[in-house]
Amino acid sequence: METVNSLAFIQNLNWTEVVVILIVFILLFGAKKLPELARGVGKSIKEFKKATSTIEDDIRNAMDEEPEVKRPIENPRSVDEEPKAASEEKTTSSSS
Repeated sequence: METVNSLAFIQNLNWTEVVVILIVFILLFGAKKLPELARGVGKSIKEFKKATSTIEDDIRNAMDEEPEVKRPIENPRSVDEEPKAASEEKTTSSSS
């Protein structure tokens, strides 16, 4: 709630105050650095929006998908049973 109150002063800025703030920025950073700073901020905002939209899409897709129903295996065969069956077939075929 504190951040909302701390940013409330922005609504009360007049055009003269905005001009003073811009002049201070120009004096601090220089006229040549301001476009670079603005570009960097713009790219950062673009990347942030892209990341949040990707996360939102992933969440929506996960909510829309049907969950997989795991069914139990009806006749589980262990690994030990298969060699026994194969050896029994060999003994019956060789004895015939």
